[in-house]
Amino acid sequence: MEKKSLSQQTADRLYTMIVVEHRLSPGEKLPSEVELARELGVSRTTLREALHVLVSQKILEARRGRGTFVTDQAAQVNDYGFSHLDQVRGELKDLFELRAIFEPSAARLACLRATEEEMADILARGEDVDRCIRLGQDRTEADREFHAAIVRATHNSFMMRLLPMINQAVAAAIASGQHKDQLAEDTRKDHALLMDFFRKRDAAGAGHAMAIHMHHSIDVMGLGTQ
Repeated sequence: MEKKSLSQQTADRLYTMIVVEHRLSPGEKLPSEVELARELGVSRTTLREALHVLVSQKILEARRGRGTFVTDQAAQVNDYGFSHLDQVRGELKDLFELRAIFEPSAARLACLRATEEEMADILARGEDVDRCIRLGQDRTEADREFHAAIVRATHNSFMMRLLPMINQAVAAAIASGQHKDQLAEDTRKDHALLMDFFRKRDAAGAGHAMAIHMHHSIDVMGLGTQ
């Protein structure tokens, strides 16, 4: 694995301060850039890049003219040891084995239980992922929203409790992937098949399509299943 950039290392340190150590509380304003950069031993440019990462993860919120604040969502994040997944190949393998078990079942249940509004949301979120890939944009948030819409449609409270862990880990996997172009292209094709089964309310087909998607990701990332 490539060594993390300084800005990503800084984002990790801030993440740990907020989510793991609880040194900053939801709603609390971060110290000034000068103070925070001095405390972390980085330049203000590096700090800004790190802050942008955490804003994209909804751990922080930038308020125009007021500063940067810790979000309420930060308090709801369960850190299951996935903040450094991009450095630990064995844990990525475990993650995708979990997803290969969990997500096909979620897809099947969503087909059977989704309301018309929930199904429309799943399909709209899937289109958002496709649009991001076609435009060459970061798809992390769109991908998380797509999978979250599927899990919500299962109406299974325990599956919902697994979602924060899956979301955080998936973001780390996307960010660390060494074959991003191939992963993106496979995602487009796999999601197209998956959404076709959702439109038909074909539960068995959706489950198989999600399993195919998981195994494609495992193969491309070279994680194996042995």
